[in-house]
Amino acid sequence: MNNIIIKCINLSKSYQDRDFNYEILKNISFELKKGDITGIIGQSGSGKTTFLHVLSGLDTPTSGQILFYGRPFDSMTSYEIAKFRNTKLGFIYQFHYLMLDFNVLENVAIPLLINNKSVKESEETAYQILKKIKLEHKIKKYPSEISGGERQRVAIARAFVNKPDLIIADEPTGNLDEYNIHIILNLIFEFNTNFKTSFLIVTHDPILIKKIPFLLHMKNGELFNYEN
Repeated sequence: MNNIIIKCINLSKSYQDRDFNYEILKNISFELKKGDITGIIGQSGSGKTTFLHVLSGLDTPTSGQILFYGRPFDSMTSYEIAKFRNTKLGFIYQFHYLMLDFNVLENVAIPLLINNKSVKESEETAYQILKKIKLEHKIKKYPSEISGGERQRVAIARAFVNKPDLIIADEPTGNLDEYNIHIILNLIFEFNTNFKTSFLIVTHDPILIKKIPFLLHMKNGELFNYEN
């Protein structure tokens, strides 16, 4: 079995604005193995978020190739990529993007429902994840009725609920205090230990940076090994 979950080869991304070409990502080659926890640090505007979006199929590269378990993204149909994102990938954004007309439990259960799980199974699984992040008492609340930090924790629970092979996270703890950061860290290491879930995490958080086993540094659209 291929132990490399996701790999990119000579990945570049640029945007054309009139006569000027903006290079966002420059010839990046990278791979993440099953069970890896890797962090990416770098200044704002260095290309970190674009890199995550391209890796997860939310954006397309200008050149280069992305492979998931050895299969190129460009050989997959839009339906196959959407199914991959729902079943194999969890994505945590800087903003929570919760559905405002659904309560906390329903928001976390949505990926399971999309994957044709029953309402009962979906809600039971969602409840167990919410219990791990100390939000089981808020399951009937709507996003407008909970704090910003709680909304971000709900979004994190939603990313975990399908037990994906890979979780990609863009500043996942940016709105959390130290207590809640440690709750999320515990969840990350629990999933990594129990399910061999891989993580690729963009962060500025010194607590995460200290705990993440392997760090990369993105600078001006290029990816380097981090040297402290």
